[in-house]
Amino acid sequence: MSTHAGEIQSPLSSSTLYSEDLAPIPASKRTWTTWNYAALWISMSLCIPTYMLASSLIEGGMNWWQAILTIFLGNTIVLVPMVLNGHAGARYGIPFPVLARASFGTRGANIPALLRAIVACGWFGIQTWIGGFALYQLFRLWIPALETLPPVFPAAFDLQTGPAICFSVFWLLNMYVIYLGVESIKKLLVFKAFFLPVAALALLFWAISVGNGLGPILKQPSKFANTADFFAFFFPALTGMVGFWATLSLNIPDFTRYAKSQQAQIKGQIIGLPPSMTVFSFIGVVVTSATTIIYGTTIWDPLVLAGKFENKLVVSAAMIAVAISTLATNIAANMVSPANDFANLAPAKIAFRKGGYITGVIGILIFPWKLIADPSGYIFTWLVGYSSLLGPVGGIMIADYFFLRKQQLITSELYNTVGIYSFKNGFNSAALVALLLGIVPNVPGFLTTIHLIPSDPIPAWILQLYNYAWFVGFLVSGLVYLLLMRSYQPIPSNHIYVNLNDGR
Repeated sequence: MSTHAGEIQSPLSSSTLYSEDLAPIPASKRTWTTWNYAALWISMSLCIPTYMLASSLIEGGMNWWQAILTIFLGNTIVLVPMVLNGHAGARYGIPFPVLARASFGTRGANIPALLRAIVACGWFGIQTWIGGFALYQLFRLWIPALETLPPVFPAAFDLQTGPAICFSVFWLLNMYVIYLGVESIKKLLVFKAFFLPVAALALLFWAISVGNGLGPILKQPSKFANTADFFAFFFPALTGMVGFWATLSLNIPDFTRYAKSQQAQIKGQIIGLPPSMTVFSFIGVVVTSATTIIYGTTIWDPLVLAGKFENKLVVSAAMIAVAISTLATNIAANMVSPANDFANLAPAKIAFRKGGYITGVIGILIFPWKLIADPSGYIFTWLVGYSSLLGPVGGIMIADYFFLRKQQLITSELYNTVGIYSFKNGFNSAALVALLLGIVPNVPGFLTTIHLIPSDPIPAWILQLYNYAWFVGFLVSGLVYLLLMRSYQPIPSNHIYVNLNDGR
């Protein structure tokens, strides 16, 4: 408990900033151990996008060890902000949107929460598309007419009727699970935990067997003509690897708020994140490299690869399992956090179910089938693009918590509309300016990447900043924030405050 002179402030259930979903977790209910966090990361890492992450690097031109090294480095780097942001969750039992109030203000926290929520909506759309395409691969085996349905969408949508129908079916299934509630997904998560490792190993053994052993597969050369070409691909690829978990590096307090201790969340994440991502990515690298030998072309999408198998029953079983596993991953990884983020907009009006429906609708509007249509779109447009938004948020939050406040928060004030974290009308202008200045350097590179503006009139060094989008945004915003807040007094001396549920 922390006290200072003056009146005691405490959040009330009537506060517009308070709800049961956003309230601090009491120390008595924080039960997650090191192995819970390790298991969480292993479960979240074992998903189709992780496989596609690795295979996209092979398709982009890397050989096997270059791809694995890039993935390992990216996940080791993102582990740092993951552990740092997780500290406040473990100490105070608060979720990400509430922690963001300390730096952005009680109302301003909606801005980073919405940025993170929109990205989660994109991931929800991508996972839903993957699950829907798995259903399409299944149904077209038994209903061949599904492949030849007449087009109903404009050409600009780049969407075939058959996959669109299956995508809609899988989306409705996700919405039904949201209606039932998160508890309904537990059995599917258990199924996924057992099935995906087995399926991944089976695919690995198939690739080694049909590809004439690991030797020929791992001898596949890099496609880069020289070192300059390699680094031109490597740095944005590394940024993409960091960007892959940039969302979780922000909202990791949503999970660490349940930690029994700081050591539990730190050790669990170290054990779970880099190793599991690297091992599962290795399977993606080997299988993708093997497709070049087996089929004469690189197939980076595992669902397209599975569709080439001749045995209908094998393909059917695989696609059903992928659909169920993807459903479990989607709800667990891409629904809980944005539901909290949307709830932060209006805690009394938006609960989990309504937040889930909002996520589902935005997940369609983001056109996920376009984002993963090719490796360059997946890495350079999606992963690097959103990292340019989330890197600055991470820089501000870490600078605020560790350097400005020295890890000291007044928990009750985070729920007080007129407390020390309300700044001016609920907004901390320093955080908003720092956020904007962290995003701006990456805008020209992003706009040229998506071909909205020509690259000719823009200096090359400015465009190159986009290759390091997460790093640039993180450092610029963090430093600018500390500069603007240099005269700020974190804890006024004229009031008493009560710190709720400080778990140290």
